[in-house]
Amino acid sequence: MDDDGKENRPKERGGGLLMGRPFGVPVYVAPSWFLVAALITWVFGGQLERILPELGAVRYLVALFFAIAFYASVLVHELAHTVVALRYKLPVRRIQLQFFGGVSEIEKESETPGREFWLAFAGPLLSLVLSGVFYGGLQLVQERTVPAVLLAGLMVSNLIVAAFNLLPGLPLDGGRMLRAVVWKLSGRPMTGTIAAAWVGRALAVAVLIGLPMYTTSAQGDDASLGGLDSITDALLAAILAAIIWTGAGNSLRMARLRERLPSLRARVLTRRAAPVTADTPVSEALRRANEAGARALVVVDGAGEPTGIVRESAILNVPEHRRPWEAVGALTQDLRAGMRVPAELTGEELLEHMRATPATEYLVVEDTGEIYGVLSAVDVERAFVAAMARPAS
Repeated sequence: MDDDGKENRPKERGGGLLMGRPFGVPVYVAPSWFLVAALITWVFGGQLERILPELGAVRYLVALFFAIAFYASVLVHELAHTVVALRYKLPVRRIQLQFFGGVSEIEKESETPGREFWLAFAGPLLSLVLSGVFYGGLQLVQERTVPAVLLAGLMVSNLIVAAFNLLPGLPLDGGRMLRAVVWKLSGRPMTGTIAAAWVGRALAVAVLIGLPMYTTSAQGDDASLGGLDSITDALLAAILAAIIWTGAGNSLRMARLRERLPSLRARVLTRRAAPVTADTPVSEALRRANEAGARALVVVDGAGEPTGIVRESAILNVPEHRRPWEAVGALTQDLRAGMRVPAELTGEELLEHMRATPATEYLVVEDTGEIYGVLSAVDVERAFVAAMARPAS
């Protein structure tokens, strides 16, 4: 549920089939969507056989159209989130249509609970609006016709999407709205996340137990939910419950991560570096670093400008007896765009900078351009793991 630095961002992989870029945000259809589309086509086609038996085999083409139209409605739901996110200057990585609906991958948290609330509410609101539009269209067509069946199906499905997403538990939109309310009342976003995540887990248990009970009761009145039998209902409930439970847990973990990220500071994690020229032997470069109490080497030109970073792993691979004869220039990673890191960079901004430009080491510089030292990706990873291992406050 990103706009800055797209030219430096690695290409997205594993998103599925790219369908377009509305508002500059890529929309992907996951392979699992085709399975669900086939299932919807089969189930809805069975309903059409009962309602409009004269359609014959054409009913499956109508049912396929319904499946596509339904997911188009889901896309509108997700685009509502995206438009609000972009309005609040929150970068959106992509939208993905998948097994159970869709997801808008927004890379940053809302700055205020009010923005969080409206960002979450935008999707269900658009689904409700769509349901109303389809209801209005239904009043204009003749009963027991293909347009009437399609409009009725889309009206009900969008109403279900809105109602389901308004349930007050993470990872659903209603859970984010609950998070915003608790955040506003408590003054702490983490408190809101914990409350909404645990409500989400309670919802998962309720779905796991309640959905099969409800459908069994409905079957007793010859009103089986979509014609599914008890085993299918139980399987559907288990899948939905697993998705909600896992999503709630992931939301909680991501919130704890964001809460602890400020402890990752480039200035604190940076190794002191010794400047050397490219023709300096490895042994001499290491001697100078030891004298200066440095743990990294930066290659500079004749004017003292940094041109590269000597890779620690490359030094370790040079045998002791060859170090007096091996120049550091052969072990140097040239500085490229994105490998200069401001010393004051912290937390999420630091990780985003490193994600956009993957490397083993980075040159850390002051605002004046002066060399501060070298930041090792290994050191950041260790600090990240240590931060996540700390007990929750």
